[in-house]
Formats: sequence, structure tokens, C-alpha cells
Amino acid sequence: MKRTLVLSTALVGAMTLPAFAGSLVPATVEPAPMAPAPVAAPMMASADWTGFSLGAQAGYGAFDSENPDDDDDAGTYGLKGGYDFDMGSYVLGLGMQYDATDVDLGDANVDGILRAGGRIGYDLGKTLPYFAAGYAKAFTDDSSVGDSNGYYAGLGVERMLTRSVSLGGEVLYNKFDDFDNSFETDATTANVSVNYRF
Repeated sequence: MKRTLVLSTALVGAMTLPAFAGSLVPATVEPAPMAPAPVAAPMMASADWTGFSLGAQAGYGAFDSENPDDDDDAGTYGLKGGYDFDMGSYVLGLGMQYDATDVDLGDANVDGILRAGGRIGYDLGKTLPYFAAGYAKAFTDDSSVGDSNGYYAGLGVERMLTRSVSLGGEVLYNKFDDFDNSFETDATTANVSVNYRF
């Protein structure tokens, strides 16, 4: 009986020894690995479109007259200027441009187009798609034909390359029906411009 009691006591002591031994030295707790802090996605850079601009443009024009045999096309080049108002999501602008050209339409030789009008665009930060429309005048070198008042309308886009320089492009429909001899023509012009913004 004594032998059984001694064995039982020894067995219980042996089973509890690791627990006591572990409590003598505090366990070292390793810190949990931390996930890297999330990096915020860069916001699209915005641009302030308010201000004056002056630019040079070059392009191409296709002119249609009353007589299809007299239709012609030619290169165009010129200057443009304007002022824009940045309204937040929208941009309103006023501008003027002149394109020199050399188009032979049989009854008239168109050597220039003047445009004055406005545009409204949607502000996408550094990119501005827009609709433009206004008054246009076609100049000829024939006094019997004279010049013609008209209008233009079309679409364009302008992109800021730097704080002061932008690149633009537009396609315009032009209509002229006010020549002295009842001659009429319409033209589709496309151009690319480089602009300096003040």
C-alpha cells in the first residue's frame, strides 16, 4: 500500500513538473507580422483652364461647291487665340482663328477663312473635349464673287502638355452662302494646334 502511494505521488509530481517549470521563466511573445500600410492611388492631376491662349495651327480642308467638278481640297495654316473660363466640371471659352488656304472652286478662289465663336467643354483634368460653334467668313481673291458670311460648328479636344503649353485638334463644318454671285460652298476642315496658355 505504501509503495502504491509513493508511486502515485511520484507520478503526479512528474506530471505537474513541466507546468511549474514553464511558469518560472516567462515566455517570449513574438509580435504578429503587420501588413504594409495601403498606398493611396495617385489622383488624376487637374489643370486650371482659365486664362488667355495663343496658338498656331495647321490642317486640311475639303471644299464642296454647287458644281461637283469644281470641288477642291487644300492644306490650311493659321493662328488662333481665345480666353477660357474654368467653371469646375465645365469650361466655357471665346475665341477667334484665321486659316489661310488656296482652294480653287471654279467660280471663286478661297484664300482664307476667319472664325469667331465660342466653345463649351467637359473638364477631364488635363484633357478638354469640347463643342465649338460661331460665325465664319470666307475670303476670295475675285471682286466679282466677293466674300461670304457663314457659320461653323464642330468638335475638338485639347490636352495640357505642361502648365503653359497645350496640344489641340478639331474638326469643323463650315457653311458659306453669301457670295455676291449667289455662289455657295461648304467645307470640312481638320487641324492640329500648339497653344501657349497665359
